[in-house]
Amino acid sequence: MQNAVPTADLPVIDFGGAPPSSAGAGELARSIDEAFRTVGFCYFANTGIAQSLVDQVFAASRRFHALPMERKLALRINGYHRGYMAPNTSLIETSSVAKVTRPNFSESFMLMHDVAPDEPRYGTPLNGPNQWPEEPADFRADVVAYDAALHAFCVKLLRVVAPALDLPADALDGYFEQPTTFLRLLHYPPQPPDAADDEFGAAPHTDYGFLTILAQDGSGGLSVRRTDGTWLSATPIPDTFVVNVGDMLARWTNGRWQSTPHRVKNLSGGDRYSCPYFFDPNMNAVIAALQSCVASDNPPRFPPVRYGDYLLERLNRNYDYRKQAS
Repeated sequence: MQNAVPTADLPVIDFGGAPPSSAGAGELARSIDEAFRTVGFCYFANTGIAQSLVDQVFAASRRFHALPMERKLALRINGYHRGYMAPNTSLIETSSVAKVTRPNFSESFMLMHDVAPDEPRYGTPLNGPNQWPEEPADFRADVVAYDAALHAFCVKLLRVVAPALDLPADALDGYFEQPTTFLRLLHYPPQPPDAADDEFGAAPHTDYGFLTILAQDGSGGLSVRRTDGTWLSATPIPDTFVVNVGDMLARWTNGRWQSTPHRVKNLSGGDRYSCPYFFDPNMNAVIAALQSCVASDNPPRFPPVRYGDYLLERLNRNYDYRKQAS
């Protein structure tokens, strides 16, 4: 059943138990186009990504966040945007959907594409090595295995996304040679039931980049804003990922696909964990409106932009450690 079907909240796209491939892209592409045109969010089911890898990365995240604070702070986030972010250290100033006045009530461990010292791009903005804790045992192996599986899935997904935008299957491949990737291991402590309206685990925002592939636990708390201003719950569905369009992809498609505002309030009474994977173009990729998304009555809405410049501007405004360094 490779199509989008309505649920109470968001469409579900079923991959039939296998990673996407351009050979069977037709129905999948139509489903993805429909979901991203109308909502900008959906669930991916039966992706072929082993549930054991998902379980392992959640277990690794829980073990890491259970460490004493001094051990986590020894890996505090660095100039390459890799490492530990303590609670209340990110304020989403670039939110286009809300006036955010309080920092996010969450903590996270951030990893990106790993860049070795012998690579030519090493040392340029956001191109460096990851930081790793010595403990917990197997943390690095479990996280690397999950990261590799998501990377492989997204590379194949490009061959479905391109036809969804009326492009040849390989049309986007060149933009993702050495892609910019983020894996964020998030922990949301419980918020009190009487928390103020403007207190969030993640304040209303849109994502910066291309696509986000989110694994969430069963706690709930993620909600998505419709174009009419109402909020839908992204209710956890076992063995699925929540997938959404980022700002750069909305810009690239000239508004054909929506980058939809979303937020997190953890009112479950317990801890919430999620693992978003962000798959973005190469830092040097120049993004201009796709010709298949331009028409005489819909000319390009934005000028071309180098992805790395666009990304750095947002990181510099939203994270305390970057403001202090500037």
